[in-house]
Amino acid sequence: MSDYSPPTGVIPILYEDADILLADKPAGLLSVPGKGEHLADCLIARLQRAFPTVRLVHRLDRDTSGVMVFALTEHAQRHLNQQFENRKTRKTYLARVAGRLEPRTGEVDLPLIVDWPNRPRQKVCHETGKPALTGWKVMKTSDGETRLRLFPQTGRTHQLRVHMLALGHPILGDPFYAPETAQAYPRMMLHAEELRLNHPESGKGLTIRAPAPF
Repeated sequence: MSDYSPPTGVIPILYEDADILLADKPAGLLSVPGKGEHLADCLIARLQRAFPTVRLVHRLDRDTSGVMVFALTEHAQRHLNQQFENRKTRKTYLARVAGRLEPRTGEVDLPLIVDWPNRPRQKVCHETGKPALTGWKVMKTSDGETRLRLFPQTGRTHQLRVHMLALGHPILGDPFYAPETAQAYPRMMLHAEELRLNHPESGKGLTIRAPAPF
């Protein structure tokens, strides 16, 4: 990440109250600081300027855009962490992948683990990988690519990226798993479109969406 040049501009706030904050992370911006001063600029650091008590709950890859939730209190952070750990949240991603994906709906059930010699890349490993499950639904196909929604049931690192690669349909513009397409696209074509969760105080269901910019 020595060539880290994060986008500038205002971070869109999708929802806020006394307990939680949801923002639309732009592609190319780290969720949290990396190692080294040159990787200090990140979403949570920018949010802290306006929301000093903001607390991390989950992350999106640097090259992925879309909905992220943050806690504003210790109780909210603990409650949201439990929702993610217990798979009580529902996440929907929009992606554009190479080729024509068939059938129109399906699931990928392949265990994942870090590919140590090539980290941070991940890989499928049936012996030592952690369970990972992703559902998909095709929206449309055109010009040798497929636009689809992805529904991760687990939250493994690079899960959607590796699962699509394993199907033979890598996400377009992915610098790790489809580098041959990276020059043809301005960014990785993966966006966290919707997040459903229960409010940590009221318990009511909350659905927050951010339209894909591609």
